[in-house]
Amino acid sequence: MEPPINHSADNTETAATSLHSPSPISFSKDTIVAVSTPPGTGGIAVVRISGPEALDITGSVWRGKNFKGCDSHTAHLGRIVNEAGETLDEVVATLFLAPNSYTGDDVIELACHGSRWIQREIVNLLIRSGARAAGPGEFSQRAFINGRIDLAQAEGIIDLIASSSRSAHRLAMLQANGQFSKRLEGLRQQLIDFASLLELELDFSEEDVEFADRQHLALLADKVINEVDRLARSYSVGKAFKEGIPVVIAGQPNAGKSTLLNQLLEEDKAIVSDVPGTTRDIIEDTREIDGTLFRFIDTAGLRETDDSVERIGIERATDRIRRSAIILWLVDTTSDIETQLEYIREKQKNLDSSILQHIIFNKIDACKNADFLSRGIRLLSDNSNSSDSSNNSNPILQLSASTGEGIGTLLSALTSDALSMQTEGGDIMVTNARHYESLLRGGESLRRARQLLADHLSADFIAQDVREALHHLGEITGTITTSTLLNTIFSRFCIGK
Repeated sequence: MEPPINHSADNTETAATSLHSPSPISFSKDTIVAVSTPPGTGGIAVVRISGPEALDITGSVWRGKNFKGCDSHTAHLGRIVNEAGETLDEVVATLFLAPNSYTGDDVIELACHGSRWIQREIVNLLIRSGARAAGPGEFSQRAFINGRIDLAQAEGIIDLIASSSRSAHRLAMLQANGQFSKRLEGLRQQLIDFASLLELELDFSEEDVEFADRQHLALLADKVINEVDRLARSYSVGKAFKEGIPVVIAGQPNAGKSTLLNQLLEEDKAIVSDVPGTTRDIIEDTREIDGTLFRFIDTAGLRETDDSVERIGIERATDRIRRSAIILWLVDTTSDIETQLEYIREKQKNLDSSILQHIIFNKIDACKNADFLSRGIRLLSDNSNSSDSSNNSNPILQLSASTGEGIGTLLSALTSDALSMQTEGGDIMVTNARHYESLLRGGESLRRARQLLADHLSADFIAQDVREALHHLGEITGTITTSTLLNTIFSRFCIGK
């Protein structure tokens, strides 16, 4: 029985992986093959083969120009034939010769017709001709081992494949093309220079010679610490852009939160009812607005209640409010505006100052008393100018969630919020939890070294902490790696990547 096709995202057809492939960390120089395009039937599919025998194995089933006489990065039309001489398909073969290929080995990509049968037959034919079915992420693993990419770039490729908005794509590209790694390498090089001066002192410790000017080292340490801390701080913003900026819609019952959620998502996601307390659990979904993915979250109405189920919903809502990036405080203009604003002010007191907030007067289509609405706006304006106001510097928004009036203004405000978050995060933002943890640990080691410098302790104590910082930063790019770490990272890739 022939082994099944090893497809990039089809779990039902990965038996060949376990039968023919070692685990990702068990690297060998076998020639590997897999389908690189998504599962299903389409116009074109790509079968990728990489390794030292890629040209010979593919050439044995190829009828066309001899690969041995072709230049790298060239495409050629030909046929793939089986052992019986039958043509399986007419394909375009693109050559990427070592070392100038993605993996660093010879690579051939066969663009065939998208029939699942054709894909399976070509893969199995190449396996019978001497190739091995690739494991998850094995092409990218070889690129890492051959020095074509580092570990941070490999993870950037994962994010690039999964990116669902322009902002997420931009961040993934900065990581995948090595910009993030270059920034880290610059920091590591400064630390290496730092450590080398300290190590030199240790070599001449008996002569009481001080090669490193302590003031210069302190300035260098401060510079590196500031950059490491900035990158670590950018994680919350980077993660939000990657997964969707969390926007919580909050307010008292019947303020129109579920109606606004449906309006923002352009679909009936939440149940809308005039009965207070209808929404008792978190309802959320995402929408891309002007290239940025937002995660809109509808919450239970905030009020005092004896209903145990509703109270749980309110507790969850309060938790999501604390963890949000943007809060849309909804005020029902047909009810007591002053009481609602006072309630919102109380809730704002315990919030992080980095959370962006908008107070929105809803139901303006149903507010018959213009003077009443104007008074509410004056109350809000007075509060924004007071010394004890919370984060209410954004302009007052008015809309009707039911009719859609004013929604465009709200969308523009959210786009501006995203831009300000992006500017605050900097040109490079951390989006990976592993990188964030390494930066935190590296920063802690550097702060210890900085304190030892201030305390005028000997170089050997300082050098130890600097070495630890180098270790933690090196973990990000793969300068320092373990087999468990590599196995975990590359197992997240699809088969054909």
